[in-house]
This record gives sequence, structure tokens and C-alpha cells, in this order.
Amino acid sequence: MESLNRMALELVDEAIDFADELNVAAYELDNEATVLDFGVEENGGMEAGLLLAELQTAGLATIQTRMGDVAGAPIPHVELSTDHPAVALLCSQKAGWELGVEGFEGLGSGPARALVAEEDEYRRVGYTDAFDFAVLAVESDTLPTEDVAEHVADLAEVKPNSVYLPTFATGSMAGSITVASRAAELAVFRLTELGYDPLDIRSAMGSAPVAPVSYDEATAIGRTNDALAYGGKVHLTVAEEFDRFDELPSSASEEYGTTFETFFDDADWNFEEIPESVFAPAQVTVDVVNGPTHVLGETNDDLLKTSFDL
Repeated sequence: MESLNRMALELVDEAIDFADELNVAAYELDNEATVLDFGVEENGGMEAGLLLAELQTAGLATIQTRMGDVAGAPIPHVELSTDHPAVALLCSQKAGWELGVEGFEGLGSGPARALVAEEDEYRRVGYTDAFDFAVLAVESDTLPTEDVAEHVADLAEVKPNSVYLPTFATGSMAGSITVASRAAELAVFRLTELGYDPLDIRSAMGSAPVAPVSYDEATAIGRTNDALAYGGKVHLTVAEEFDRFDELPSSASEEYGTTFETFFDDADWNFEEIPESVFAPAQVTVDVVNGPTHVLGETNDDLLKTSFDL
């Protein structure tokens, strides 16, 4: 597999070249690291969100919007498909890098994680990256500082001027779009956490509704997670049968049926207190090659109607 960061760098260049058209902004920090504002101080938009999601998967997924509905209301949906689910979703798209640097708080996703490769996913997949540039998408309601860029550079073992930080608030259009693209990633991650070999997942396709934008980050985080857990649909093509497929959808969790803002409030916004099983798509079809096809879970329009304030 070619370097994820090299492939993502081409998409970064595209974002810089078409920054005005995408309603995003790019600028250098004092240490020459580059921040791309996809939705903190800039407005961004649907096209910016799609490019950001593509960047997070290093170009190994096809991502597009379509019109769907939630509780009878026309609502945009994001669809993602990939024939490289282990690398594109686990080793790149997954938001697995917690950034707490000199007062800055954020969550990192994208190919720079593969330069560090300390998470279990890289051992399971057998992939690490080596490249002179690092691309880390940052989910935060504030823009990264020089300290953040230095931290990323140190862990990724690159120079600060080789660090690119596309950044978005959850409460932005780009945030709603890129989080909606993660339905397939949630299913693939959940399946591997249950003990399934990620290399036996041959393809993945997912869709989820785009949560209405709220500039209140608590509301935005709740809505975007609800969009996945109660509106996300995933199709997986896999090589081997497994006796725990029924644990894939969010409805398999004992906590199912509560909005995520309520989950987070009850846990005082300590994400470690939230059971991992709730971070799953609403409905999953698992097609075992030359075997059975399992259809699991269901969407929940009533809960989405409440969450989205329809």
C-alpha cells in the first residue's frame, strides 16, 4: 500500500488551490506548519466537508451526498464506499488521536495516525506509514497552535513545516458532513473489537443523515452521533462467518434509545464513561462471501426527529 500521507497530501494541495471556492482558509503558523480552517472561523460547506472526509480516508474511499429523508423530512445523506476498509477506515479515518496540548483540546483523525501507529488497529492490520509529511484532521472548536503542530511533528517524526492540520468544529457544515461519513468505519471498528480479523472485511459501504448544524458544540456532538447510531446504514462484504455479527448494530447495546447529548450529560462529558457498544450504526447488513447474508438492527426516525428538532 502506498503512503497514506502522500495520497492525502494531494488532497491538501487541492484544498489550498481551491480554498476560496470551498469557503475554507489555509495559513502558516510561525513554525511553518499549515492549518486549514474547514469550519472553525470559516464557513466551509458541503463540498468542503466531502473533501475533508476524502482526505481523512487518504483518497481510498468514494464519498458523495444524496437526498434522503428522516421522519418524512428531506435530509441530505452522506455515502461512503471503499474496497480497502482496514486501511482506509481503521488506519486513517478513525478519530483515534486525542490532542491535549497546552490548553488545546481536539480529536485527531486521518493518515498522520499511521506514522505513529501505536493503536491496536495497526497491529491487527499490519500497516504503518513512513513519509516526510503528516496530515492530521483535527476536530476542535478552536484552531491549532504552534504547540499542537510541534506535538504532532514530534510524534510523527517529521519537521513542523511538514505538518498539515485541516481543522473543523463539530458544529459546522463540514463537521456534520464528515461525521456522517463514518458509519462504515464504526461498523468495521466494532466488528474488529468483537474479535473479527479486519483483513477479512473485503468492502464496506455506509450512509448516514447529515445532522442539522448547531454552533453549540454539545448539541452538535450529540446530533452527529445520533445520526450514526439511529440513522446510519452499513453494508459489509466479508470473507468468513462469525458468531457475533448480531452485536454490530447500536440496538445491541443496553443503552440504546437515548440521545447522545443525554449520554454525555449523564457521564459529565467523560467519553471514557460511555460504553463502546453505543458507538455503532443503526443497521448493518453483513454479506458473507459464498455464505449467508445477515440483516441486523433498524433505524429510529422518532429519536432522530427529536435530536434534529424536526
